[in-house]
Amino acid sequence: MTADADAPEEIMWEGRFITTKRRGRWEYVGRARGIHAAVILAVDEDDHVILVDQYRVPLGRRCIELPAGLVGDHDEHEGEDPSVAAARELEEETGYRAGRMEKIGEFFSSPGMVSESFTLFRAHDLVKIGEGGGVDSEDIVVHRVPLPGIEQAIAAYREDGYAIDVKILSLLGPQLLG
Repeated sequence: MTADADAPEEIMWEGRFITTKRRGRWEYVGRARGIHAAVILAVDEDDHVILVDQYRVPLGRRCIELPAGLVGDHDEHEGEDPSVAAARELEEETGYRAGRMEKIGEFFSSPGMVSESFTLFRAHDLVKIGEGGGVDSEDIVVHRVPLPGIEQAIAAYREDGYAIDVKILSLLGPQLLG
């Protein structure tokens, strides 16, 4: 353990969704108000993974991602079970309903800079019930990509100028290790 581990945590700034903090020499960002994220790995019966893209202001471009959403970000969802939030977000973003949500575990995407974690869920028994696209002004585009061609699809998205979310690595594991 480092000396920084025992230093007191200081809140430098807090907004509605994020908080910037300092502990010893480390500066980092976390979610405000106990908000956390749920991420969904959804593969349909035809072995296609359901991905989304949306414009991400911090990146200045659209990003290819697994469907995801925040848990506890609105008063009406305070205390919501992450699996319920994951199922709701999957429907809102993609138009697919899961017959069952399987919790895979908690993960941290950038632990040197962000304290936020996300819970990964695997959606089973998908049924298409709508077009997706998100709520309000999310402008989410749904992509249904064959898993056997995922490496080529990601390369094509990258070539087209999309940012690629780190969680997409979960789909490339076998190709990276092969």
